[in-house]
Amino acid sequence: VDTLLATLKNRPAQQVPLGVYIHIPFCRRRCKFCYFKVYTDKKSGEIQSYLESVQEELRIYAKSPFVAKRKPAFIYFGGGTPSYLSTQQITTLTDQMKESLPWDEAQEVALECEPGTLTEKKLRIIRDIGITRLSIGIEHFDDEILQANGRAHLSKEIFRAYDFALALNFPQINIDLIAGMVGETPDSWNTCVEKAISMKPDSITIYQMELPHNTPISRDMRIRGERISPVADWKTKREWVCHAFHEFEKIGYTVTSGYTAVKDLSRGNFAYRDQLWKGADMIGLGVASFGHIGGIHYQNEPNFSSYLSSLQESTLPAYRALKLTAEETLIREMILQLKIGTISRDYFQEKFGIDILSRFNEPLSNLKNEGLMENNGDTMTLTREGLLRVDGLLPGFFLPQHQPLP
Repeated sequence: VDTLLATLKNRPAQQVPLGVYIHIPFCRRRCKFCYFKVYTDKKSGEIQSYLESVQEELRIYAKSPFVAKRKPAFIYFGGGTPSYLSTQQITTLTDQMKESLPWDEAQEVALECEPGTLTEKKLRIIRDIGITRLSIGIEHFDDEILQANGRAHLSKEIFRAYDFALALNFPQINIDLIAGMVGETPDSWNTCVEKAISMKPDSITIYQMELPHNTPISRDMRIRGERISPVADWKTKREWVCHAFHEFEKIGYTVTSGYTAVKDLSRGNFAYRDQLWKGADMIGLGVASFGHIGGIHYQNEPNFSSYLSSLQESTLPAYRALKLTAEETLIREMILQLKIGTISRDYFQEKFGIDILSRFNEPLSNLKNEGLMENNGDTMTLTREGLLRVDGLLPGFFLPQHQPLP
């Protein structure tokens, strides 16, 4: 780890919060819209080897001067499907993690899960290990739509798992929906929103269906020579998300980003999102997971076997990471805060010594002229339409060499 440590050894350890992301790349089934690095064919022994490798990588970082004696402010288990692990695997993984980086001061420990992998016993274990935010990937309530999109669970598993979680009194339960799945109609989406409202989750995250080239749906389209996407267009998806947010706002929820609505702001904690998007140091472990530590960004190995062998040979990308320039760091924070929807001019002036109204004059002016952003003195706020379109607006803030091809 000499390359990494040489860059970090003189940097004060407590400048910003420390966060840990653990990527669990295993699923019962690969969703037809999935573009992440996941595996559905690994046996118990292979999964165990992976978890042991993640632990070894974490121990390496925990010994570094930059990380040593620091306690994470947040921990996030993403995937894949973290809840795919057995109760024994979950317990062993987290017990060993706590030996390397104690959790006792963490503001948030979040875990993504798929309803069909949750039993009352497993949820009790998840609660006992200290998970503060359970994020349930519901996506939809209609069985035909779930099956058409390759989801591993059906609606009956959703309500069973949710009832178990409620009974265990998790500090926060988040549910995920996806607008515009294959087979979606206005009526089915309205029904989906109604059922989500009836659950009264602590928070809800709503994504708009995307189909990058590496999804099973996109692959099948290429094989059949089809050129028309089977999912709703972007205008329709934005309208559906907008409808959902309005319905949740009617019963007291607050929209806190382009994707999230929260029931009670005093309990709706998103430390992972908010601190990472405002410069938190990040250790990202696992296959194809990202990392950010001390201004250094990296991405781990692209497949299962290369990750395991790279760790054994001490050649993980984190050890070869490149340092961002000051301008790249500025742009990174700008585009991530745009996703929250509120940008403080003073924040960037104090941290970077940059007036963002001057630095990003053209894209900010364009947003204002198009009615997508309002400027209230020091604070700039995206309108609801701006929030719904935020992912498509971000390239306007990229450096020229990072702009998408025409």
